[in-house]
Amino acid sequence: MALRALTRALGSLSLTPRIAAVPGPSLLLAAQVTNNVLLPLPSPSMLLPCRPVLTSVALSAKFVSWKSRTKYTVMPVKMRKSGGRNHTGRIQVHGIGGGHKQRYRMIDFLRFRPEQESKPGPFEEKVITVRYDPCRQVWDVRWWSADIALVAGGNRKRWIIATENMQAGDTILNSDHIGRMAVAAREGDAHPLGALPVGTLINNVESEPGRGAQYIRAAGTCGVLLRKVNGTAIIQLPSKRQMQVLETCIATVGRVSNVDHNKRVIGKAGRNRWLGKRPNSGRWHRKGGWAGRKIRPLPPMKSYVKLPSAAAQS
Repeated sequence: MALRALTRALGSLSLTPRIAAVPGPSLLLAAQVTNNVLLPLPSPSMLLPCRPVLTSVALSAKFVSWKSRTKYTVMPVKMRKSGGRNHTGRIQVHGIGGGHKQRYRMIDFLRFRPEQESKPGPFEEKVITVRYDPCRQVWDVRWWSADIALVAGGNRKRWIIATENMQAGDTILNSDHIGRMAVAAREGDAHPLGALPVGTLINNVESEPGRGAQYIRAAGTCGVLLRKVNGTAIIQLPSKRQMQVLETCIATVGRVSNVDHNKRVIGKAGRNRWLGKRPNSGRWHRKGGWAGRKIRPLPPMKSYVKLPSAAAQS
């Protein structure tokens, strides 16, 4: 009777409709006999289906990543931290974890972007504010990277990489014209490499025309325009490596802001945690100079032979 009650309970919990079937010969052989009563085993339709168990971390379907946004906005966008984990929930980078909440600000690396494509030509923009960007922190330096500037021209605002001496209220020029004579560019202006004089300090250089800045974007860095050869320009990167690109590639005049970014003193381990840097395991730390044998210069040779003095020889 207990088995019959259990069978009836499982049938009521089944997610699929119950099918009344007469037990076949194979099922009769596997039947159980209790108190001289023949009770068939529960059919597969009466059993609960096995639900797969999700053992990895999954993001909510309502969450929209900032990378999937196609419409540009100057407003800070919410960003979720990954903690060094990939889409399966497994740790890929052990040095990332924690840190203060950050909001992402979309940087427009294409300096020459006219507001109206039907009216191409040089245009000016005004710097509204210059501030630091928490999302431009890089892992090989001790502090955040370059500052960013909010510029406005016409009915449009956008964030760009600020130069060293850029301040609120400045007016910057964006041009794609290459004249017969080199221009007298000011710091913060964007011009094609073919329009700049040789020896100009530049940053935010394009590798291909219209692709956007890809080189010399880190804080305090700058390149040098060395020479122009047959419609191309040869520039020197901060690593002293030379690169040849088309002279129509856009570059910004001057040095990237936040030159002293690597001179700040962290002071304590908790400050690194604020920046989202997680320490390594103490088991694998390298030993300092206290461990092992000390490396010292060899002692002078000890001699037990009394050599005659110079006065005695004379």
